[in-house]
Amino acid sequence: MPADRLLPSTEAQDLIDLAKEIAREELAPIASKYEETAHFPREQFRLLGQAGLLGLPYSERWGGGELPYEVYLQVLEEIAAAWMSVGVGLSVHTMSCFALAHHGTDEQRDRWLPSMLEGGLLGAYALSETHAGSDAAALSTRARLDGDQYVVNGTKAWITHAGEADFYTTMVRTSDDGGQGISCLLVDAATPGLSAAPPERKMGLTGSTTAQLMFEDAAVDADRRIGEEGHGLKIALSSLSSGRLGIAACAVGLAQAALDEALEYAKGRTQFGRPIIEFQGLEFLLADMAATVETSRAMYLDAARRRDRGLPFQRQASIAKLVATDGAMKVTTDAVQVLGGAGYTKDFPVERYMREAKVPQIFEGTNQIQRMVIARELRKG
Repeated sequence: MPADRLLPSTEAQDLIDLAKEIAREELAPIASKYEETAHFPREQFRLLGQAGLLGLPYSERWGGGELPYEVYLQVLEEIAAAWMSVGVGLSVHTMSCFALAHHGTDEQRDRWLPSMLEGGLLGAYALSETHAGSDAAALSTRARLDGDQYVVNGTKAWITHAGEADFYTTMVRTSDDGGQGISCLLVDAATPGLSAAPPERKMGLTGSTTAQLMFEDAAVDADRRIGEEGHGLKIALSSLSSGRLGIAACAVGLAQAALDEALEYAKGRTQFGRPIIEFQGLEFLLADMAATVETSRAMYLDAARRRDRGLPFQRQASIAKLVATDGAMKVTTDAVQVLGGAGYTKDFPVERYMREAKVPQIFEGTNQIQRMVIARELRKG
């Protein structure tokens, strides 16, 4: 049951069709194999870059597609429906480009952004630390200015693409002034003193590498600071608002894939002489799954359209992330139930979908943090 989309232009429809083709021909056939072996899909990211899908919401001047978020997120959803690890990776890369694209100087953008948007470089976003996850202002990785370089020491945790990325948009402490003492550095992966720990052993998204990122007297040129000193937390939080929409779209793609698999199975499986989809207990379950998918899609599209029009969208982004990721957890669990014992085996992808649905409730701000953001916005009136 393909998603029923109302797209703003024929160009957008062509882009969705391209994403579907890549997802169907290049991603879906190898997703399960790569996930079983924790194989990082670097070549698939290069393919997305060659197809022009790594820089969709950014300016054409630097190699982007200059398309509205409303369109970018629906492309992202199609990719995630075929392979969640690649969808999440595309979302993370897009967020990793945000600081430079929105807060860098034209000189910095001319120097680095084209390679980031055209697929030559893959990005990672390094904010979290072991003791600074939800409380980002408590981060302790320190950068000390020494001449024309920052000397960076500390450890980042739970970094998607750590050890695989070509650059890291990194938040560091440049003074002891709490949240006002954080700055943003665009760190080259080849920087001496920068290394990644062995990948975390995860429940799902095993094709997406997650690891600690360690800085030991890593020297980063001062011209790689994005924005002013002390502005890093503001940059990080604005990046996360957009990144949450990316995760919402990925969650909807995953839920759509689970719904499609459950529908196909329910139409083909017979019990008591008729397809099981004809039994009311099951058809109501599938109806609830479809309602969840479409509601979640509507939420992220509403937030994206507000963003595209320059309106405040932070509350809507948090609502979309909360609704879509909780929804994906429910839909994937129900998909396993529809398939019964078969759904609990690796012969069908729904058991993988269920495992993959858990972490979107955690990253880009846990869903408990989303509730705090929403409540804070409500208090403002």
